[in-house]
Amino acid sequence: MDRIVLPKEFDFNESGRIKCELKNRYPFLVCHSIGKSVCGRDITAYSLGNYKNIVLFAGGFHAQEWLTCLVLLRFLERVCESLKNKQKLSGVDISSALYSKGITIVPCVNPDGVEVVLRGTKSAGIYESLINDVSRCDLSDWNANVKGVDINHNFDAGWHTLREMESAQGILGPSPRRFGGFAPHSEPETQALVRFCERNNVDHAFAIHSQGEEIYWSYGDHTPENSLTMANIFSVCSGYELVKNDGLASHGGFKDWFIEYFRRSAFTIEIGKGENPLPVEQLEEIYKKVEEMLVIGAII
Repeated sequence: MDRIVLPKEFDFNESGRIKCELKNRYPFLVCHSIGKSVCGRDITAYSLGNYKNIVLFAGGFHAQEWLTCLVLLRFLERVCESLKNKQKLSGVDISSALYSKGITIVPCVNPDGVEVVLRGTKSAGIYESLINDVSRCDLSDWNANVKGVDINHNFDAGWHTLREMESAQGILGPSPRRFGGFAPHSEPETQALVRFCERNNVDHAFAIHSQGEEIYWSYGDHTPENSLTMANIFSVCSGYELVKNDGLASHGGFKDWFIEYFRRSAFTIEIGKGENPLPVEQLEEIYKKVEEMLVIGAII
């Protein structure tokens, strides 16, 4: 097939072109915005299938992890091409599966942070000086949004416990990473994802991060009984290792909030191995390893 030409890096100057090209090629694809970032960038979602029963895939929570956006766009394109040509994907008849299940993909939850890492602090507008001050003009460790809040520490799941843990490690305010904000759900990026989940019937959800080739599948006392079974299937498909929350990754994440709030299954998938940001040259290799897991996750 002729693939959509993805940029070498996740370029929001190209996102409009990619959206239009996908929509023109696949008229059945629904493109919509679930909200806006601090700087007013759209948080774009793509939906297919039965919208009454959704499996949600979201990436780009952390600025350095922009390769997750490209992995999800590649997955979206592969699903669309499978539907268009009435072909199986990783041995699965996606078309039949989408009569009962829908897929919504949000490639980038934190578009401002990704732009800052890839294009520099001028892309942050009025927050340029804050980022320069907080980062000391070194963006090599920047994972937060433009206000210095780590989106995956900002969800209301053990947030107050996490805040105490952050403070104990000297993270008291805006930071390149691991500052969960001054209140849970304080950030528009967090609010957008929460609002989408509250307004739609999301059966289960995936948060795509990098790196480690790991699958996080549990949180607290309300992890559904079938979550471990599902996680084991994903592990077999991908070769990724099952792990549990630890340290500053123990609370405040999207997966944690989804399990705690809805008491439904959710998973954090850490794609690839190496040091973030993972190089774009690893995209196809990483994608081949996770495609079957993503496909099974969409229909299970």
